[in-house]
Amino acid sequence: MGFFELTSEWTLQHDGGELPPEFAAVGERRIRATVPGVVHTDLLAAGLIPDPYVDDNEALLAWIGHSDWRYETTFDWQPDGDDVHELVAEGLDTVACVELNGVEIARTVNQHRTSRWRVDHVLRPGANELRVRFASPIAYAREREAVLGARPHSYDHPFNAIRKSACNFGWDWGPALVTCGIWRRIGISSWSGCRLAAVRPQTGLGGDPRHLRIEVEVQRDADARDLTVRAEVAGTMLEAHLAADATRVVLEGTVADADLWWPRGHGHPALTDLVVTAGDDRWEKRIGFRAVEIDTTADDDGSPFVVRINGAEVYVRGANWIPDDTFFPRITRERLAERFADATDAGMNLLRVWGGGIYESDDFYDLADENGLLVWQDFLLACAAYSEDAELWDEFAAEARDNVTRLASHPSLIVWNGGNENIWGWVDWKWRPRLNGATWGDGYYQELFPAIVAELAPATPYSPGSPYGFSTYVHPNDPAHGTTHIWDVWNQVDYDVYRSYRPRFVSEFGFQGPPAWSTLFSVVHDEPADPYGPLMLVHQKAVDGNGKLERGLGAHISAPRTIDDWHWATQLNQARAVAFGIAHFRSLHPLNQGAIVWQLNDCWPVISWAAVDSLGIRKPLWHALREVYADRFASFQPRGADLVLALHDDHAEPWRGTAVLRRLSLEGAELARAEVAVEVAARASASIVVPRALAEAHDPSREVLVADLPDGVRALWFFAEDPELALEADPVSISTSVVEGGYEVEVVARSLAKDLTLLVDRADAHARVDRALVTLLLGESTVFRVTAPAGLDLDAFGRAPVLRSANDLVPAAALVAR
Repeated sequence: MGFFELTSEWTLQHDGGELPPEFAAVGERRIRATVPGVVHTDLLAAGLIPDPYVDDNEALLAWIGHSDWRYETTFDWQPDGDDVHELVAEGLDTVACVELNGVEIARTVNQHRTSRWRVDHVLRPGANELRVRFASPIAYAREREAVLGARPHSYDHPFNAIRKSACNFGWDWGPALVTCGIWRRIGISSWSGCRLAAVRPQTGLGGDPRHLRIEVEVQRDADARDLTVRAEVAGTMLEAHLAADATRVVLEGTVADADLWWPRGHGHPALTDLVVTAGDDRWEKRIGFRAVEIDTTADDDGSPFVVRINGAEVYVRGANWIPDDTFFPRITRERLAERFADATDAGMNLLRVWGGGIYESDDFYDLADENGLLVWQDFLLACAAYSEDAELWDEFAAEARDNVTRLASHPSLIVWNGGNENIWGWVDWKWRPRLNGATWGDGYYQELFPAIVAELAPATPYSPGSPYGFSTYVHPNDPAHGTTHIWDVWNQVDYDVYRSYRPRFVSEFGFQGPPAWSTLFSVVHDEPADPYGPLMLVHQKAVDGNGKLERGLGAHISAPRTIDDWHWATQLNQARAVAFGIAHFRSLHPLNQGAIVWQLNDCWPVISWAAVDSLGIRKPLWHALREVYADRFASFQPRGADLVLALHDDHAEPWRGTAVLRRLSLEGAELARAEVAVEVAARASASIVVPRALAEAHDPSREVLVADLPDGVRALWFFAEDPELALEADPVSISTSVVEGGYEVEVVARSLAKDLTLLVDRADAHARVDRALVTLLLGESTVFRVTAPAGLDLDAFGRAPVLRSANDLVPAAALVAR
């Protein structure tokens, strides 16, 4: 019994479709291929195409997605004593014909499924030839759209007519680099007697996190016999008899000695080894004992969306997740671990795997389990209407069963979600006249998916969509009910409109900003650099994206005069906009139970909503998220005629002490002061009305309100927007020293310095810094720790374009600086 993975001696050939003359060499040779892999990465490794991410190579290489391709390998196989031999393909992208030794084994049309085919009749001792032909996914999608009927979808290609990652056809943050290839493992699985075809452990049914139910499915060969199925976990043995004519059995019991799995901030994410055996087959994984509940019971304010783990409410501080590379096989466990560190270091406790991407690798969910990061998993439907004809329905059913089974053992996965914005689209996006009564996907969200989750993962909650109001009679994107997406901010209105919302749970919202300078200009080579340069706009996929960036500065930041100022101002504004929204949402607790920002990561170098760019550089937004996603957070918020200090203690211990409130001049003079007792219960919130003497400024352009609270928490309130503030152009003194692994940059404020940031990649593309967006009052200091190669110019850390602040974007200050 074993798995022989086929990874070597693969070749790739162009198999149909027009080749541009400059790429004629592609059609003249067999190309060495890597499996798992995709066509683009194989052509790139062979030196036959330029980097698809650079300049406008996306358009130059569009022909790849319109072409057919052929992968081939020859492998040696010898009989191993097993009776059953199956060819297993864990991921074929997408329209594939599989041939072994000249015999067609199968045809597939779903990127998201694992397929198994018995090949005893074809497999032979010695050399075997395996061929996988891929048809153009673009041509296939258009062909099926013509058969199924055109339905509304976002962007150019009919991704809703093919079971392939939607964003691979291009999105408002991603390129249209349409792939083909054997993108996950392929090999020969050999076994005798029986095989554990599925093992689905579920904990928490009935609310008891230590109650374990294991559903086991067995595949048998011709020699069927009675079996004993056993499971061992945390000192407990469960056992069941499986009759010769049966293929499914349930083992069930309470594991009294199991440690509970908890999400970040609530306890240890304990994982326990589970071993299941049947005959000679063995299944082993680490599972977590936890119970999940999502409460949407109507209340006086509408319908909440409250996550409870092991009976404890969890305030969600999350981010939406997209595939971490356009070319999925390049996403390694090491790379995922870096992104997970980005999430946990920022104080996040949940990642939402968005419905236009992929069901992520086992590594992704293992890392989530280990890190105590909750996972919200979308079924893969996004921003489109989908046919419910049998052709697609059957594929959705098989895909869902496959992936719900694969992921059922992960304690981190706490909700299956029917899809992204499709129900909202049907209600609000003028789809109904175009559909004219045709099916659009509702059967998947209300019938197919909930039935599959109830059968295969009954301990995991299900939501029909995001956004969703959890009632037939409320708008799916009503902020008072369930989950909501807030996109008028960014698209139409200023970010101060966030304060007009009282959302129960925000599952999407965000604001754009460019990636790090070194990331952006590694792929954009306009001369001169310009926000509206033709190559820059290739890397800005949102409609009028750079126009929205500029309009989004509003009254908050003056219009930038140079490309350097544009880059810094739009990064800063992105950070402020998102932080503004989250601060408001947290001030509404317990009415609001969480937010999931769009988005954590990028799949290529692009101007986007991401907090971490595609080269792993943490943007100013990431640093803002670390502050607003802290366990203990305070912000000033207007409440009618009052100004309040809103406190949220998302911590296991009460927050006690004294808050010191001061109204200061920007030059540091104390104009008013008050000390207020702070007493916030664990996992609770409170607000303090700010006295008028502190809440009202005599000169708004020259004053700031400061609250210093226990545990080093600080809140700031400026009485005027930046362009009206009397900020000094050169407010700090800098001292840089060389330390092991990099540099320390000590900054001392000679006057108020707002949002101090070191854009250290401007000194060296490999440099990283530990903090950003630091505001210092007169006489205060901070130390930035920079990880970077030796030999850099120390003076560079003390001047633009590395050293930036809001001060140097204020017109008067900027004028003095120049």
